[in-house]
Amino acid sequence: MSCSLSVEERDLLQKHLGDLEDTMPPRYVWHRIEEQAHAEGLFKRSIGVHVKWLAGLGTAAALFLAVINFSTVKMTVDQESQYQTKTTVLDETDGANSNQNLNSLMVQSRAIERNLRILPAQPKIVRVGTAVTITEIEDRIAEVDYYLNNSEVDLESPEAEIYWRERVRLMNSLLDVRSAQLQQVVFDQR
Repeated sequence: MSCSLSVEERDLLQKHLGDLEDTMPPRYVWHRIEEQAHAEGLFKRSIGVHVKWLAGLGTAAALFLAVINFSTVKMTVDQESQYQTKTTVLDETDGANSNQNLNSLMVQSRAIERNLRILPAQPKIVRVGTAVTITEIEDRIAEVDYYLNNSEVDLESPEAEIYWRERVRLMNSLLDVRSAQLQQVVFDQR
């Protein structure tokens, strides 16, 4: 049996179909179609159901992260406060105060070195910029130490004080960079 229509038959069929009235099927037919579509998984659930569930989950996650963030920040601040040293501003006065200032700078330098030794070892993976900064600061400290410890270089008290001030400043910078690096490691671990 062949279902092919001639051109005239097809035109006649289209004309008769076009003359039919537009009638809507009864409502129960649409309900059955909808039920069948849900049963076959053609329709997805409404967004409202998912939104409520996701909103609850999002709120719980936000609270969880806030608690963890607060405890980690508190821990980091406590650790950082252990390593921070207070830099005192020294007056540049006559020679009598100069020795006292020099001794004070030496004590500060030793305290900062102690704090640097207390810090945990550098992480195995370090950002390039941080590594370069630490290396540059350490090189400058080594250069200052060379002038301070070299017996061939005769430093007078004001010059020695300038070098010790620079050493304390560089050591403070190194301590700050290492503390920031420690904070970054703690942050990255979360």
